[in-house]
Amino acid sequence: MSKVTGIVTELVTPIVEEVGLELVDIEYKKEGSNWFLRVFIDNETGNIDIDDCRLVSEKLSEKLDEVDPIPTAYFLEVSSPGAERPLRKDKDFTKAVGRHVHITTKEPVEGSSQFEGELISFEDGKLTVKEAKKTYVISQEQIDTARLAIVF
Repeated sequence: MSKVTGIVTELVTPIVEEVGLELVDIEYKKEGSNWFLRVFIDNETGNIDIDDCRLVSEKLSEKLDEVDPIPTAYFLEVSSPGAERPLRKDKDFTKAVGRHVHITTKEPVEGSSQFEGELISFEDGKLTVKEAKKTYVISQEQIDTARLAIVF
């Protein structure tokens, strides 16, 4: 976590909790010549609307103006993580059990570093992922990225 995302996490967490939402992720990155601060929010039903995003954006913008933790100009974007939301926290993995996931690992696990299939279980920091022909057990420490995946 960068210094900026750490500070923004501290600022936005009480805001999203106050309005009954959940902070999913924060990105601060340069794209071309512009910097973007992206805040991803969600709720229990996964139905985030434009009013939720606007409310969090307005309240966070006030806090950012007050604290001024970012020395350069940037664009603030508040949105839903979408259908293929990232999985980072234990509760994300627990909620994803029974759903289709895509996982990449830092190092190969049984010869592969990309897995896509049903998350069968998440217990004690270990994920069990069932692909079409094989089931894998992946330690949470081995994960580089994890997200929900849409099946077509």
